[in-house]
Formats: sequence, C-alpha cells, structure tokens
Amino acid sequence: MTHLETAQEIWKAVDQAFADFEKIDNERWNAKPNPIKWSKKELLGHLIDSATNNLRRLVVGQYEQGTKIVYHQDEWVAYQDYQSAPVEELKTLWLLLNRQYVRVIKNIPEHKLQNVCDTGKGKVEMHTLAYFITDYLVHLNYHLKQFFD
Repeated sequence: MTHLETAQEIWKAVDQAFADFEKIDNERWNAKPNPIKWSKKELLGHLIDSATNNLRRLVVGQYEQGTKIVYHQDEWVAYQDYQSAPVEELKTLWLLLNRQYVRVIKNIPEHKLQNVCDTGKGKVEMHTLAYFITDYLVHLNYHLKQFFD
C-alpha cells in the first residue's frame, strides 16, 4: 500500500469511528475498568497524543534527519487530564488532528519517505517516515476496536 493509499485508509477509519462514537453514551466514555486502566475518554486522548506526536515526526522528519522524538504515552495521558475534558471537545480535536495528519501525508514528497526519526527511549530506534505512516494506521485500527468491545 502506498503512503497515499494509507492516508485514504486513515481518513476512512477516522470518519467511520467519528460517526460510531455517537453510539457511546457519556457513562461509557467516563467509565474506568479499574484505576490503572484508561477510560474511553483517556483512550481517545491517547489517540490524540498519537496523532500529535506522529504529526510532529512527519513534519520535522522531512527537514531534520535522525531527530529524536520520543512519546511517553502514560505521562501524556495523565498530564493532559483527558478524563475531565468534555468528550465532544476530544472527539473534535481528534478528528481535526487526523485530517491534518492525512493532509501532511499527502504532501510528503516520495524521496522524503525514507527520512528517519529516532523514537527510542534510552536507546536509538530509527524509523522511516513511511514506517510512521503505516504504523499509525495499524495503531489506530487496534485502538478503535477497543471503543466498541
């Protein structure tokens, strides 16, 4: 699958999920399975953070080779306090970030897709921009299933 086809798949998955989110009532958005598990609001916050971090990787990775962009997911979710945010704001923010993410993907020149970023925590872990695009879709689909289990 090309990066442009992946961008289309991300767009479709996000649009479908955004529509399906209407089926989740407020109680289910806020429920925490246990104190250390994320609620659906926090899970959506994690997807917001994923979009934010990957968007940064795709932009910076086009003009800086090997830059270090690490994402500490638990800290991001905790410090942003998604649990107390209005769910409508989170849904809108997630939708708009993903639209921007797709727009950036569509504008990456083919020759830049092999540029790399370092995502390693305490070690070097290089990944190409092409990898981030593909991995983002896999990660997105994995978590979207959790909303409806």
